[in-house]
Amino acid sequence: QVQLVESGGGSVQPGGSLRLSCAASGFTSNDYIIGWFRQSPGKKREAVSCISSKDGRTYNDDSIEGRFSISLNNAKNAMTLQLSSLRPEDTGVYYCAAAYILEGATTAVMCLSLGVDLLDDDYWGQGTQVTVSS
Repeated sequence: QVQLVESGGGSVQPGGSLRLSCAASGFTSNDYIIGWFRQSPGKKREAVSCISSKDGRTYNDDSIEGRFSISLNNAKNAMTLQLSSLRPEDTGVYYCAAAYILEGATTAVMCLSLGVDLLDDDYWGQGTQVTVSS
């Protein structure tokens, strides 16, 4: 069983930075995507950023392009999201989630599908709060 444990998060002022980490274990294949999903107050959960363990390709939501950076250490199954130039609208609970890659699916398709619960087998962490406020 895949387990995901998040760390990081907290409260920062606008323009600040944070780092979120997700420690993963239990994968039975090296072909999976893993990423971050945000649940903001009054909004639906959205895909923020994902990365493929197979080829390193990433998907980033337009709202975070150029500000957030995702990376994956395959050897350690450790995934990190570096958040910079944070804005109040980045506030929310950030969840780490993962799924095995479906044949022929791109990283973007897998990430967006994961975010809207379209996949039969997916794995989620417990979430970590990020608050951006002055």
